[in-house]
Amino acid sequence: MFENLQDRLGSILNGLTGRGALSEADVSAALREVRRALLEADVALDVVRSFTDRVREKAVGAGILKSIKPGQMVVKIVHDELIEMLGGEGVGIDLNAPAPVVVMMVGLQGSGKTTTSAKIAHRLMSRDRKKVLMASLDTRRPAAQEQLRQLGVQANIDTLPIIAGQSPTDIAARAVQAAKLGGHDVVILDTAGRTHIDEPLMVEMADIKKRSNPHEILLVADSLTGQDAVNLARNFDDRVGITGLVLTRMDGDGRGGAALSMRAVTGKPIKLIGVGEKMGELEEFHPRRIADRILGMGDIVSLVEKAAENIDAEKAAAMAAKMAKGKFDLNDLADQLSQMQKMGGMGGIMGMMPGMAGMKDKMAAAGLNDKLFGRQLAIISSMTKAERANPDLLKHSRKKRIASGSGTDASDINKLLKMHRQMADMMKMMGGKGKGGMMKQLMGGLAGKMGLGGGGMGGMPDLSNMDPKQLEALQKQAEAAGLGRPGGMPGLGGGGLPGLGGAKLPGLGGGFPGLPGLPKKK
Repeated sequence: MFENLQDRLGSILNGLTGRGALSEADVSAALREVRRALLEADVALDVVRSFTDRVREKAVGAGILKSIKPGQMVVKIVHDELIEMLGGEGVGIDLNAPAPVVVMMVGLQGSGKTTTSAKIAHRLMSRDRKKVLMASLDTRRPAAQEQLRQLGVQANIDTLPIIAGQSPTDIAARAVQAAKLGGHDVVILDTAGRTHIDEPLMVEMADIKKRSNPHEILLVADSLTGQDAVNLARNFDDRVGITGLVLTRMDGDGRGGAALSMRAVTGKPIKLIGVGEKMGELEEFHPRRIADRILGMGDIVSLVEKAAENIDAEKAAAMAAKMAKGKFDLNDLADQLSQMQKMGGMGGIMGMMPGMAGMKDKMAAAGLNDKLFGRQLAIISSMTKAERANPDLLKHSRKKRIASGSGTDASDINKLLKMHRQMADMMKMMGGKGKGGMMKQLMGGLAGKMGLGGGGMGGMPDLSNMDPKQLEALQKQAEAAGLGRPGGMPGLGGGGLPGLGGAKLPGLGGGFPGLPGLPKKK
């Protein structure tokens, strides 16, 4: 979503950091471009004005302009103010209240309230081990209550039985009572939406609030609606009193202005963001991490968390042991490609790697995209067990059969086999024993560069035992070592992008040495 803004701000700020000295005129010219970039991204005008005024006030002081690296100081000021505009510290859903904690979902029709309600319930169950009850209060939209029930069945979440003819306020009161009797920790009320804000909607919301006494009132807003979402948040807050925001479709191609404006305009924290259609594609909103992504600094912490959620630690350990012996077959390659897809695909991973945001376009131009991985998985799936374990069996007749089964041609199969051979050769080299092993050298070298010692494999720290503050500190250490600057990532073309459990990044000639110490899936 922030790609256009990222490109614009990146080019503006790179122009500043490339200079040895800055004048006030240089800073003013850069801030004019920053202002234009934010307005083009659909950020609210008053938010842009206050942002640029604060940056200018700090950036034109004598201490900045005469410092050793004034350009980098200005970038830091922009970064800090961007974090402040987004809310400073991340705020999650507050469950510190007597059970059952009532969470009321509000918003316009089509913003994704029902799906988001199920995603939040799934998150609370799987991550926080809470017993959740969902209830649909939407008696006007056809099959709205049935939709929530079906989502509950799919995700194994309790839903309030539907009784025809009940009013939304009666359903809310019944849901709270049922949650008390059923021993539920949280009850989520999915209220009705409208195509626009009207008086009956607001009166109904107020009545539901009185009957259910919600601890959290979350406004679900479509991030693609731009400034309308900001006005929507203001109106709902005035009439109902929202406690936080949930932005949906953050994986879309919108300009990101709503996300940057809503916190500043309403003063209410953005608590969660929807990054996809699947049940698990809901993330906490961390202002610092979003600011890092916008300014092209990467987001190692989120990448580590995503890896911990999606990579099976036992499977990764077994694969690492196999690779230490120099073995790497097509089953292993398929596992690596599947893990990459779970973590958001090539684009999602690259967007979170420090200094790698600009690589996405180059890789797409070279044909290295997630569709390519889908074709490669289809090819491997069309092989027999023996062929996957021993690719040398693949002669012309077998390739013809596989191409027919996977909807590809012989050239695609040959490219896959060539990539596998290169990766298998790399695994043999990296699996070398003793002090000279490439894997040890690579991991030890990266750890040394970042000033880290002990912990996981090859001197890397055990990431699974770190709390979020320690992970944030790790990110800062990585940036200080040069990993947060364009071109500062060691090892592309022969090094390593940490984090995919043992294989190299296909097509880049480097290595994915694997995240050590990942927690086991529960």
